Amino acid sequence: MDSRKYSIAAFYHFGPVPAAQLESLSQRMVDHANSVNVRGLVILATEGVNGTISAETKETLESYLNFISELLSFPKLEPKWSEAEIWPFKKFAVRIRPEIVTLGKPEVQPLPPKSPRHLPPEEWHRMMEEEDVIVLDTRNWYETKIGKFAGAIDPQIDEFREFSDYLDRSGIPKDKKILIYCTGGIRCEKAIVEMENKGFKNVYQLEGGILNYLAKYPNQKFEGECFVFDHRVAVDQHLNPTKLYKMCPHCGQPADQKIQCRRCDSEAVVCADCLEK
Repeated sequence: MDSRKYSIAAFYHFGPVPAAQLESLSQRMVDHANSVNVRGLVILATEGVNGTISAETKETLESYLNFISELLSFPKLEPKWSEAEIWPFKKFAVRIRPEIVTLGKPEVQPLPPKSPRHLPPEEWHRMMEEEDVIVLDTRNWYETKIGKFAGAIDPQIDEFREFSDYLDRSGIPKDKKILIYCTGGIRCEKAIVEMENKGFKNVYQLEGGILNYLAKYPNQKFEGECFVFDHRVAVDQHLNPTKLYKMCPHCGQPADQKIQCRRCDSEAVVCADCLEK
């Protein structure tokens, strides 16, 4: 039996990328990835880069991440690491977008890295245990459905661009200490600025997101599993690919409802919403 494990790196960096060079930079990323057998998805925009990539060894990924840093004249990238027993991606692709995470407001730019508003997992954990705080999830409803921090508010949004409107109707006190989080940290980089623009005065984000927290505190304040946007579907408390969920063939959301397909008479797994339909 093949016991090989594939390395996975999730990363992002906000920094200027010349618009005129997006296409050529994208092609260089693709060419180099194909030459060293790196697979994954990278989002490239004039505001920076965001991606999850995989390879047969961690050393290959470290080398490729250094290549991206040098190509874009960015500082050394600091990814969140995990592993899988099968390839989480079938190929490598770069998508050029207006934003590397879609709030729908390209003008909203993040705070400086390592600002006092960024909480390392240790401080986040302490605050949840010892302080009177509101914990707010910034992810989509199908992500929160399979796991979230204990007591966190779920905004029940379909996509991140709805987060700003949610804040307007949320009724969350603007002077309360609020802890916000997402999968790997990137959504919070914009969410925290948008919240401050709307008058929230005491907001902090989990540095590195759920993935960073679980690397240090499995089976603690985060309950359930963490949705990821690749063929793993989700990762468990130890950042291993889920054994509970598969991808629903109808909608692409996490699925755990076993059925006997009426058309092909074989066993399949769908999500609860599609099963109801």
